[in-house]
This record gives sequence, C-alpha cells and structure tokens, in this order.
Amino acid sequence: MTGTLVLAGTPIGDVADAPPRLASELTGADVIAAEDTRRLRWLTQALGVTPKGRVVSYFEGNEAARTPELVEELVGGARVLLVTDAGMPSVSDPGYRLVAAAVEKEIRVTAVPGPSAVLTALALSGLPVDRFCFEGFLPRKAGERRSRLQEAAEERRTLVYFEAPHRLDDTLAAMAEVFGSERRAAVCRELTKTYEEVRRGPLAELAVWAADGVRGEITVVVEGAPERGPEELDAAELVRRVRVREEAGEPRKEAIAAVAVAAGIPKRVVFDAVVAAKRADG
Repeated sequence: MTGTLVLAGTPIGDVADAPPRLASELTGADVIAAEDTRRLRWLTQALGVTPKGRVVSYFEGNEAARTPELVEELVGGARVLLVTDAGMPSVSDPGYRLVAAAVEKEIRVTAVPGPSAVLTALALSGLPVDRFCFEGFLPRKAGERRSRLQEAAEERRTLVYFEAPHRLDDTLAAMAEVFGSERRAAVCRELTKTYEEVRRGPLAELAVWAADGVRGEITVVVEGAPERGPEELDAAELVRRVRVREEAGEPRKEAIAAVAVAAGIPKRVVFDAVVAAKRADG
C-alpha cells in the first residue's frame, strides 16, 4: 500500500484560524515537509501539539532535489504532510512538484483546507468575485512586469496578485499605465493580522498612496477590463490591441482572434484593420 500526501493549509495571520484537522495531521504524519522548520516549530507550539514524525525542510531552494526523497517515502507507505509558511501549499508556494510527482505514481493526494489570502482579499475588495483569475507574483524586472500586465490588459475577470511591499508602488504605477489610471483596485495588507488594512480606489490614487512606503504581506485585487460594444472600437484601437498582445509575445493570428473575441466582433474585421494599418505604414 502506498502512502498519502496531505497538503495542509496554515493560518495567513491569526493562528486561531487554523483548521481543526491541522493539529491531528501534525501529530499523526510520518514525515512533515515544511517550507520553514522554524515557522513550523512556532505553529506547533501555538497549537499545543508535538509532531511525532520526522521533520524535513522543503522550500524553493531544495524542492527539486527533495521531491524524489518524499516520493520514495510515499511509495513506502508513509503519510507525508506538506505545510508552507502561510496559506495553501502549491499556491505561489512549494508543492506543485511534489503533487505532480505523487499523481504520476498514483499516490493518493488530499488536503486540509485552510485560510487563503487570495479568497480573503477577493471577499474584502468590494470588486466582482463571480469570476476571477490568480496571477501570483509579477516579474521583478520592469520590462517583464509590463509584458505580463499587457497580457492581462483585456482580461474581464477580476485579477488577484501577490506583491512584495517594497515593489508595491512601482507595480501599482505600472498597472495604472497599462490598465488605465481609473481602473478600480484594492490593496489588502496584513490580512487577519492586528494591523489588517484594505485600501480601495483607482490604481493611480493607490500608486500615490503606496509611494510613501507600505509594510506587510500584500495582496492586490484589480477590477477586470470593462466590456465595450463594437461601436466603441475603431480600426486604430483594434490595431493597438493586437500590437499590445504581439509585444507580449503572442503570435499575430492568435492576437487577432483574441481581440475579436474580447470586442465581440468577427475576426475578419480585426484582420482587415491590421492589414490596412500595415499598408499605411508602408
């Protein structure tokens, strides 16, 4: 019999938010793979439990090397518990490699659901939550960050990002430039902690606020692109949208199709606009 891989959600701030099953899993696991063993020690002390299993580190720096070791434990019948510093493993945290490897070996994978900064920020943002996409952390380099934002410029679903506090002002300024200065957003800081704060407003306004410096864990929620009728988009705007997608690395054919779908118009209309612009440019 093979073992079981358990992904355990941990509190994102208030330890009282720990799911009830977490304590029993911490005491019953044969192996606990922790992103930070010091953080794990603090968590177990706060919950009043003592792990009986072996504790190993499992973080970005050793994830690739340690995954085969953990899979071997699982194949041998061990119950392996994976915990990260906060939130759910695999969501912008270590875990994906291990889950994929376990699935490939047909090992059972289950989860202890727990707090999520993504869902908490969405709920508090005041923005539409019926459809959303999680974009994780943006690239650190300005050019790469802008390209990634351009890819999402026409996305109608609400967008959720994680960001480091020292990069927040630059990120919000870039969002205001690419998405539009009046696009609504919410910056959620220190969720569930003592100094929790949710700042809502247009992107340009939030960028000015963040320029003074912001501390803590940050989640940014951004309103999706507004729906526009075909009558609002002239040929020049259609061409601009195609070029934005091309600059982000999307092939022209796919860019034309995506712009047509977003605008609710036939692909031929966008194609003709692009061809006409190319001829005009010589």
